[in-house]
Amino acid sequence: MIARMRPKSPPREGYRERENEMKPWIWTGLVATVLMVVLGLFAWRSTSRPPSSSDIGGPFHLVDQSGAAVDERLLAGKWSAVFFGYTYCPDVCPTTLATLGQAVTALGDRSGQFQVVFITVDPERDTPKAMAAYLDSASFPKATRGLTGSPAQIAAVAHAYHVYYQKAPQGASYTMDHSAVVYLIDPGGRFVRPLDVTAPPPDVAGQILAAMGGA
Repeated sequence: MIARMRPKSPPREGYRERENEMKPWIWTGLVATVLMVVLGLFAWRSTSRPPSSSDIGGPFHLVDQSGAAVDERLLAGKWSAVFFGYTYCPDVCPTTLATLGQAVTALGDRSGQFQVVFITVDPERDTPKAMAAYLDSASFPKATRGLTGSPAQIAAVAHAYHVYYQKAPQGASYTMDHSAVVYLIDPGGRFVRPLDVTAPPPDVAGQILAAMGGA
């Protein structure tokens, strides 16, 4: 599924102001997310051979929002929702992260077994500092790991997860077109299924719990 982003002017003062500016677009974001995910899930289900666990994921070398080097071992020991996007995204990315935040809460006692991993497709602007400021939003999942790296490192991890992304010039700036699949990864680092984040957050939590083996 591909997310084509609306033009967005650069932020004026900090990410708190940007968060406020995004609020009028929330319903547009929800509609866009529904369309992206439904079309993407249909495409996945329409293939002659559904993707197996060995088709998705693999080694990577990135840095998190604290600047610490991380690799695929980040996914070991916990269930993970891996999502590719970028901090200047005006609708799909913040809507998806907010949905995942509510889903994590709905997991209850099992929330400690789950993490969200947000990987940028815009390393030019998404430095570790920018990722940290963006993920500080109260509506996003707590302890989300925001990953960035060099353009070559991002290209490699995007290739491993079959993620499409491309810069879309908008006047003097640009947005990013990108895939909007949320990958559910098991504690062994294996792809399990795409999460349908168009569903209500409790239902998203139900998808995760079902994969974990029940509530």
